[in-house]
Amino acid sequence: MLRHLLIKNYALIRQLEFSPSAHLNAITGETGAGKSIMLGAIGLLTGNRADTKVLWDENEKCVTEGTFDIRAYGLQKFFEEENLDYADQTIIRREISPGGKSRAFINDTPVTLDVLKRLGNQLLDIHSQHETLELGNLKFQLKLVDAYSGHQNLIKKYAAAWEAFESARQHLRQTEAEVRALSQEADYIHFQLEELKRAALEEGEQEKWEAELKIMEHAEEIKSRLQSLLASLSQSDYAALNNLREARQLLQSISGYGREYENLLQRLISLLAELSDIAAEIERLDEQVEYDPKRVEQLTERLDLIYRLQQKHRVTTVGQLLHLQQELEKKSSTLANLDEALSEAQKRFAAATAQLSEAADKLSQSRKKSFEPLCKQLVVLLAELGMPEARLSVQHSVTEPGPLGIDRVELLFSANKGMPLRPLSQVASGGEFSRLMFAVKYVMAEKTEMPTLVLDEIDTGVSGETAVKLARLMQLMAKKHQLITITHLPQIAARADTHFVVFKESYQSRTVSAIRQLTAVERVDVIARMIAGERPTPAAVANAKELLQEAGL
Repeated sequence: MLRHLLIKNYALIRQLEFSPSAHLNAITGETGAGKSIMLGAIGLLTGNRADTKVLWDENEKCVTEGTFDIRAYGLQKFFEEENLDYADQTIIRREISPGGKSRAFINDTPVTLDVLKRLGNQLLDIHSQHETLELGNLKFQLKLVDAYSGHQNLIKKYAAAWEAFESARQHLRQTEAEVRALSQEADYIHFQLEELKRAALEEGEQEKWEAELKIMEHAEEIKSRLQSLLASLSQSDYAALNNLREARQLLQSISGYGREYENLLQRLISLLAELSDIAAEIERLDEQVEYDPKRVEQLTERLDLIYRLQQKHRVTTVGQLLHLQQELEKKSSTLANLDEALSEAQKRFAAATAQLSEAADKLSQSRKKSFEPLCKQLVVLLAELGMPEARLSVQHSVTEPGPLGIDRVELLFSANKGMPLRPLSQVASGGEFSRLMFAVKYVMAEKTEMPTLVLDEIDTGVSGETAVKLARLMQLMAKKHQLITITHLPQIAARADTHFVVFKESYQSRTVSAIRQLTAVERVDVIARMIAGERPTPAAVANAKELLQEAGL
């Protein structure tokens, strides 16, 4: 329920604070005092749109903040899903900056307008004078039937069955799409895979064969250069190794005369050893290098195959070809199991369909049982509210399964004798429609844990004994639910647990709207004014006292 409301810088409101009781709250005031403006500010907490035109002071931001006791609503899961801090006393805030930017907060955490709307609509149910769309909405009417039926367990079972059905249907569609796509390219997949398998590719072989072929193709040049090197190093009369050996002998003869000569000798010995190794390696390579036309042909054919496969599959390495082969093997394996996978998906979908059908039938039967008693209760309430000739019936038809079941439910209404029943969406708004909406809210309040209900002059067109009955119904309804009603009827104002008055006052040469809670003495005067005008007669004052006494206040 709403514990506290703060409105700052909104339209005619400079700053307004409001702390309603947990039961019936009446808000009264002269026409134009700002009651509807206050309602518009409350609507911001349910995600309604706003712009800078609502700013009382164009240089300051507008703030609407509501503190709600949400212990009874079971909203922990919502807070968890939205990654919000849960608190029994939750604060919702909406800000409109002078630049027109809108920001929303839940317990000081910034949220999107959509998140604010989804939470706000679970905490506030605002009914304005001209609100006709909700009652005419078929989803709302189905919600009414479900609330009256009280079969939340059946709704939960159907919701679970629908989720399983949707999952199974999606899985079947995906499997069928895979079957169609893979079946069309099955032959091509098989051909590509067999081609790659026959190639028997190995990681790194391309570089290995390219290096070998390069040497083979230049064997004559390589061999000539290697032999010339051998001659220069070890095989000619003036070979480098022979000269180094002579140099070693010369250094050996003087190495004993000083450390410097000994160091030079060691360095020369190391150089001689390294050059001998180089000569031996060159000799080994010379023996290996030999042009082999058959081997060149083999290497060329192998590399041509690799190049052709790379070009065909638009890759540049053998590794990429091997990865492609693995992917083709997976597809081939999937193809081999397609029939089994499709069969399993079809079985799963059939089972989910059967479960959905069973859950839908049980929910539909429960709904149909409530049609007649629901209409009877609404008709009785409407009779109490001055519409003795009102009639209601439920038009029902079965549709394809959807998130809410298989039932298309539409309320048909006639306010007067001899008039045909018509869909609520075709019923004009007005006093009769307002009373019907109240009757619907009353029934729903009996059956469910409703949010704070805000009614804006739902008593339009009501007077006399009907007003008394409406007031009594509101009082009964408010025993279980917080009810805030903007009213012009003294009968309703007298029955309220708490009575607030909205009024205008001057502030810095400007008119502003304000609100205050009335004391017991003030209530008598205000209700008397509602009865008789600005100058209530003694009879009106006595009547006001009588109304308050009848209400037990």
